[in-house]
Amino acid sequence: MRIELDAWIEGYRRAWETADADAVAELFAEDAAYRAHIFHQPHVGRAAIRAYWRRATATQRNVLVRMGRPYIDADRVAVEWWTTMLDEGEEVTMPGCLLLRFATDGRCSDLREYWQDEPGMRDPPAGWGQ
Repeated sequence: MRIELDAWIEGYRRAWETADADAVAELFAEDAAYRAHIFHQPHVGRAAIRAYWRRATATQRNVLVRMGRPYIDADRVAVEWWTTMLDEGEEVTMPGCLLLRFATDGRCSDLREYWQDEPGMRDPPAGWGQ
């Protein structure tokens, strides 16, 4: 089964909003690398990605994820995201960007993300994600 880019992005968004670690793990190649923090070692393989997502989303509630339009350059994709949520009961806004590479079946083989968090619920600025 080949996963198309728009379906992958929508699957990632939906998995985050529902805290579905199994669904997100299925978006990745068996030996994929997921680097959530640039100064930390990546989570390698579906089992490690699933475990990371369970921990990362455990305290998140009322998650709303917006995904921008992807930028594609050969085998690399960049896509912005803008998320608001309650995390440990506090309102938080988290904008970020995914840098992705994909395997031939459309599953992600390498993910790096960069993000920022800010207290409170904020909307994206004009022109965001385009």
